Amino acid sequence: MYLTQPLHRAAQQRPDEVFTVYGERRTTVRETCDLVSRIAGGLQSLGVGRDDRVGLLSPNTDRFCQIVFGIAWADAVVVPVNTRWSVKEIAYSLEEADVAVLFVDDPFVGVVDELRALAPSLRTIVHCGDGDTPDGLVPLGELLAAEPVEDVHRGGDALLGIFYTGGTTGFPKGVMLGHRQVMTAAMGMLMAQSRVPHGGAAILVAPAFHLAGFGAWVAGMLVDMTTVPLPAFEPVAVLRAIAEHGAKQILLVPTMIQLVVDHPDVGNHDLSSLELVIYGASPISDAVLSRARNVFASARFLQAYGMTELSPSTTFLVDEDHDDPVLRRAAGRATPYARVRIVDPFDEEVPRGTVGEVVVAGDHVMLGYWKKPEETAEAVRGGWMHTGDGGYMDERGYVYIVDRIKDMIISGGENVYSIEVENAVAKHPSVAQVAVIGVPDDRWGERVHAVVGLVPDSTLTLEELREFCKREIAGYKCPRSLEVVTRFPMSAAGKILKLELRAMAGGGKQG
Repeated sequence: MYLTQPLHRAAQQRPDEVFTVYGERRTTVRETCDLVSRIAGGLQSLGVGRDDRVGLLSPNTDRFCQIVFGIAWADAVVVPVNTRWSVKEIAYSLEEADVAVLFVDDPFVGVVDELRALAPSLRTIVHCGDGDTPDGLVPLGELLAAEPVEDVHRGGDALLGIFYTGGTTGFPKGVMLGHRQVMTAAMGMLMAQSRVPHGGAAILVAPAFHLAGFGAWVAGMLVDMTTVPLPAFEPVAVLRAIAEHGAKQILLVPTMIQLVVDHPDVGNHDLSSLELVIYGASPISDAVLSRARNVFASARFLQAYGMTELSPSTTFLVDEDHDDPVLRRAAGRATPYARVRIVDPFDEEVPRGTVGEVVVAGDHVMLGYWKKPEETAEAVRGGWMHTGDGGYMDERGYVYIVDRIKDMIISGGENVYSIEVENAVAKHPSVAQVAVIGVPDDRWGERVHAVVGLVPDSTLTLEELREFCKREIAGYKCPRSLEVVTRFPMSAAGKILKLELRAMAGGGKQG
């Protein structure tokens, strides 16, 4: 299995159909193959050889897709860069991965000089945007002028890319994923569903440098979808893209879903073409899910649970499961390619219904962390990837995630799982968004601290919230302090950064 396989198949079966749409630019399969083969030839002319790492600092565009193909076509390894990182963080990843050639799109040409200073490994920077190429950068047109070369058909366990983690639990690590891992996960996502859309358009708005967006892109290609990349998330742009292109598939994180379905213009767009909404990365409240199923009435919903190290998915909650109010709280069941267990600290499997650590084995598990053998050995033990997530499995094999193990709150000697509290808080009619963390407390050791964003023109006091939550969960689990914010710190994958919330926590109103 290899990344360029769907492109070759499309070239054989539908060469003159549109492969990507970006703004006014529509590129056919045949044209894409020519561009990709020339990018590969251009990379080789720059001295890129087998297994060399090539960086890509770009929002979602058609060029992003073509360059990723070209890197694999040339027998090299892509290093997609998190576009939300600081220059120092970007330079760290490039230097650690020994990136000598970097593609840079228009929004990032202004940091090139600083990157050169901080990442001495950089030899060549290629400008892949639509604007004028600044001095000192190689225009993409120069690579496209190269003679096309044959695809080496790099595949199997050969490294496809080094994908840096989102950094929600500390400094990012480079996750090594081979072609087999990524293609296995993409095909398994299709296999897990009872009905899969084919053809049409797939909106790529989740950042493609992140494995969720990247994997959804690959899965869409496997079922002959035209990729429509959006360079940034903006609710109206998403609504327009679905309507304009008659899109059948989209991946959104819960935060994005909420912003789209609650937008005042949502009723002005025809969303009836949408057949599949994929979501994951963080929990979604029942209230938001219900609104989303009403807005995207024609779509089936698929929740994916996993992590970058799992390429990225290992359980799916399929559309039929969403009709059961109990199962809506589950992360789903093991994918066709995954083995999932819940274990104790000694790696012994625990009884069903008992909370432990979620561990996973299968052909989608990462090859390891780049240049970090000790961390790799700690994470993958006996062939099982230790996710760091606490959860339990019911008698039917549904997995329920309760918290990051290190994020579990111990308050007054009782274990409190933040997801359970977040689900209760999210039901309050004044709450638009919530994150629950543990903060130090002289009396309780840790106290349950709720950080909330409110529905416009709403108010909420700690006393009101506690009384409301006591109808849903035990009193000791209810928030003992409340902080109202207008914005949450977010990762590029759409996850609330609890590490930053803890650092920022001012304590809020206590009770």
